[in-house]
Amino acid sequence: MKKYFEVLQKCPLFSHISEEQLLPMLGCLGAKVVSFDKKYTIFAEGAPAKHIGIMLSGSAQVIQVDYFGNRTILTGISPSEMFGEAFACAEVGSIPVSVVANEPCEVMLIECDHILHTCSNNCGFHQQLIFNLMKDLATKTLLFHQKIEVTSKRTTREKLMTYLTGQAKRMGSTSFTIPFNRQELADYLEVERSGLSAEISKLRAEGILESNRKQFRLL
Repeated sequence: MKKYFEVLQKCPLFSHISEEQLLPMLGCLGAKVVSFDKKYTIFAEGAPAKHIGIMLSGSAQVIQVDYFGNRTILTGISPSEMFGEAFACAEVGSIPVSVVANEPCEVMLIECDHILHTCSNNCGFHQQLIFNLMKDLATKTLLFHQKIEVTSKRTTREKLMTYLTGQAKRMGSTSFTIPFNRQELADYLEVERSGLSAEISKLRAEGILESNRKQFRLL
């Protein structure tokens, strides 16, 4: 477990937890590390919602597929980030989304009950973990509202520019790299890829932005 300490200390769940506390804490929580291949479904839609996942290496995406097979990317997951915590804490019967590996990755899985309910050892770190978990859920709620702000726009151009200006503000720069390729960006914005590519070409021709694959610059 020690080889994962650097990435775990960046995880919001373990904020204000010392390295000396971390190893016994992981043992108390029954944490386990699982490896997944590229395109493997880490959490499947309809599966029981009881685990919290922490990305240790690699990356994944949270996706939702509707009745007609249309895919929407809800968010990406990078090392040190958590996923599945909202569904596990809400004790929903099953997960309404899927988490799919973008590349080979390692994930730490922890049963949510082990965090929310103190153990027989009465470990002192539980209150800090619960506080950290609630703070993370509040942050994720804000990010969810930001996505709604993007996808609620009427046109592809409005959706794209709302997303790009939001990324520029978050990065503190007019030049930035997004975590999506063209198809993934179209899925995130909930638009057709062909329409998105056409709109990006128009914006470049109008001198509003420059782009190269995942790199963008607002002019």
